[in-house]
Amino acid sequence: MKIFLRLIVVVCLMSSMTAFAQNYPQGYFRNPLNIPINLAANFGAVRSNHFHMGLDIRTNSQENLSVVAAADGYVSRIKVERYGFGNAVYITHPNGYTTVYAHLNKYFDKLDEYVKNQQYKDEKWEQDISFSPNQFPVTKGQLIALSGNTGGSAGPHLHFEIRDTKTEECINPLLFGFNIPDGIAPIISGLYWYDRRFSTYEPGANGIVVKKAGSVYTSNIIQVNSPQISFAIKAVDKANQGFNLGIYDAELLMDGKLVYSFKIDRIHYNDTRYINGCVDYIKFVRDKMSIQHLSNLPGMKLPNYSSGSNGMINLSDNEIHNIEIILKDVNGNTSRLTTKVQMNNSSEKVSSNSKTVFPNESKTIKTENAEINLSKNAVYDAVNFNMSEKSDAEAVSNAIILNSPYIPVHDNYSLKIKPNRKLSNEEKNKTVIELNYGSDKNIIKPKWSGDWAEGQFNRLGTARLLLDNGLPSVSPSWKEGSVVTTSSLRLKGSTKIGDIESFRAELDGKWLSFARIKDDFVYVFDEKCPKGSGSHTLKVTTINTAGNSNTQTFTFQR
Repeated sequence: MKIFLRLIVVVCLMSSMTAFAQNYPQGYFRNPLNIPINLAANFGAVRSNHFHMGLDIRTNSQENLSVVAAADGYVSRIKVERYGFGNAVYITHPNGYTTVYAHLNKYFDKLDEYVKNQQYKDEKWEQDISFSPNQFPVTKGQLIALSGNTGGSAGPHLHFEIRDTKTEECINPLLFGFNIPDGIAPIISGLYWYDRRFSTYEPGANGIVVKKAGSVYTSNIIQVNSPQISFAIKAVDKANQGFNLGIYDAELLMDGKLVYSFKIDRIHYNDTRYINGCVDYIKFVRDKMSIQHLSNLPGMKLPNYSSGSNGMINLSDNEIHNIEIILKDVNGNTSRLTTKVQMNNSSEKVSSNSKTVFPNESKTIKTENAEINLSKNAVYDAVNFNMSEKSDAEAVSNAIILNSPYIPVHDNYSLKIKPNRKLSNEEKNKTVIELNYGSDKNIIKPKWSGDWAEGQFNRLGTARLLLDNGLPSVSPSWKEGSVVTTSSLRLKGSTKIGDIESFRAELDGKWLSFARIKDDFVYVFDEKCPKGSGSHTLKVTTINTAGNSNTQTFTFQR
């Protein structure tokens, strides 16, 4: 009988493994580098306004390591962009998946030549090119690029994704059986509860001290003053290399019954901004803390993420209830937190007002000189929206205070601002809207409707109209008319307000390709300007956000 039971267990395990392999083929994809995979970030890690959508693989702090195709297929797309992926390669495979390799320095020779020719044909450095299956076929392990630090990268590494070719959803690459040693369970450093009678933003998180007792985390009994609460957890995962990684799988149980769970298997880029409804956004932006909700906020609609109920804990019976939180990584390493919770009294519910913005309801809020229009998808939880004005001597409008930069919005909202004086048409053409959200600014050129300037934004903060009469400019890294002995020409861009939106360089009257690297423009010498070719004239035209244009001429010898 025991042997029979063992056979049943083995058959069930084999069946489970077979089903898993059918969903995510094991061993089909190889390591995209020729060094062991050492992770700096995993799939689903918390980032500003998005989940991390792949693996960040360390390149030993070096650039120009060989990047190889993870499996047979063909190059179906490349991207060249200032931020984001920088230089990226997409390879489509016959098994229904597409792999993505980003922050590259250089493509393999034939592809690099094709991209360069297209740039000169379009007279445009940024590119997004799709290819047919017979143009650039590749085999597993074939060199496709050199690693780098381009785009929105903060240091040399390879960003690697696996996508469903048909749906374009990103899938957790760790589900495909890569050999990454990991014997470390997630580490829990904090537990928080929220009064869910109103909103997680008011009054906000209540911290609970967590301690580790042997192999289990615990806390003192949690006494709360609300009959309805939810929890959130502060935790990180670690692979054997020691980097802080994101949590893959979490479960919340009360009295042994599953209340809520999330698992990060697949996410579409169209949905990745829902991260702002999965974390305590105030703690993330203000305190740089990653705290993940173990409940669904009413406006959080990320598919294929959570299961169980909505995560609400009902304590109206005043009884003591057992709470267990279980965290797992992809390899099954598990951590547990056990505690108890009880309502000992009930305080008054936080009240709403006429300007409260609720999930799933659109809202228009006005002041004397401004108007904001929020869609029904704007907020994840109820927000008592405070909007006010104050004078601003630097601006041509009052400063419009849009609630707080610590409250997230999911999609674009429309903002209208009226200037504090009559502007001429020429002044309107040189006016921008600046939104200051504390850590940075977003500056755009508005559309005008009569005396109202209108723009679209997806963060809150303080907005104002600025008149920009300044010209953009670039500064060369070489002395005017000198012999340039370096391997490249570098121009540092600057503009008083906003950004340089357009850049065009002509060498002796012909368009020359400069890469945009943050605020710099870089041309690496090639056959367009060979050594020993004599004196050259470089004409550069820049246009900033307000539309102001400036043309500069530089000379050098080569």
